[in-house]
Amino acid sequence: MIVFSEKLPGLGELIMIPLNPSAHAALVHSWVTKPRNQYWGMTSHSVEDVEEIYAFVDTLETHHAYLLLLDDGPIGIFQTYDPEHDPVGELYDVQPGDFGLHLLLDAGDRDLPHVTSAVFPALLRYLFTTPSHQRIIAEPDIRNTKMIARLQRHGFTLGPEINMGHKQAQLTLLTRPTSTTHP
Repeated sequence: MIVFSEKLPGLGELIMIPLNPSAHAALVHSWVTKPRNQYWGMTSHSVEDVEEIYAFVDTLETHHAYLLLLDDGPIGIFQTYDPEHDPVGELYDVQPGDFGLHLLLDAGDRDLPHVTSAVFPALLRYLFTTPSHQRIIAEPDIRNTKMIARLQRHGFTLGPEINMGHKQAQLTLLTRPTSTTHP
């Protein structure tokens, strides 16, 4: 089932489908265990661990995991969550309409220059199609300076640093645009 799709000029069609824990565990494992994806916090996980984690996420009504495809080839994981029903919600003042995201892109051996620069704004546009989403939050590891800089380039402002136990995170916030243009 396609949840979202959008043509990305010069790249192809971005497609988002629900992540299937058993069918996609090996693929997701191949991404999250790479040293360059260390901030995902799963470098030492087994395929079974990954499947178990996403099977649990799949049981939650407030958290969702998606597989991202570009022209039917997998390129990453997109997760969304309601901060009010997540541990991060205990660490900042959750506002009505807050909605969280996690993103990991890994095109493998595909040559996709600037894929993140095209995919990330498309995902933000998708999130803001839901009227109740008034503010998007993300909380990357404070050592993940590339992601923090990317979030800022896309209009996120820095909130406080928060200690999530498993990581020291930088809370970032993006308020819904007030014009008809999208991020």
